[in-house]
Amino acid sequence: MLFVGTSLTAGFGLDPSEAFPALVQQKIDAAGLRYRVVNAGVSGETSAGALRRLDWLLREPVAVLVVETGANDGLRGQDPDATRTNLQAILDAARRKQPKPRLVLAAMEAPPNYGEDYRRRFRALYPELAKASGATLVPFLLDGVAGDPKLNQPDGIHPTAEGERRVAENVWKVLRPIL
Repeated sequence: MLFVGTSLTAGFGLDPSEAFPALVQQKIDAAGLRYRVVNAGVSGETSAGALRRLDWLLREPVAVLVVETGANDGLRGQDPDATRTNLQAILDAARRKQPKPRLVLAAMEAPPNYGEDYRRRFRALYPELAKASGATLVPFLLDGVAGDPKLNQPDGIHPTAEGERRVAENVWKVLRPIL
């Protein structure tokens, strides 16, 4: 199981064992499932950067590909259409692999400072892409975590260890049925 993503996946500011992919591995092990999680999160990653790394990341067969990218696109105010194009290319490339991995797409939200039209366009791209590509959607990766100072580091962006546990629950709710 390969997690491709940003600092949110990498577990910025935390021990790697506290990042949500490591916590998902614990849930997999506890459930007696035979998957090995690989965390390919990179701080500062954009959807374009994830796309550039994808061929290298998919050199080995992957049973499940979890894609968490686009948050930095939104923070930087990049055109949602460009983010959509990059995410679509990631999902398309994964679907061409043999064996085909099951796809999971983690949705992100854009900050309010770019206006409601931007936020609406950004929010819409994840469910639309998931539906078009047959990916399972994590409706919002940071659900129950974003905006809660107790669950975020002082930067207000990256989850604390407790926040990462909630993120892992958000992902596990979607992953468990497909595993």
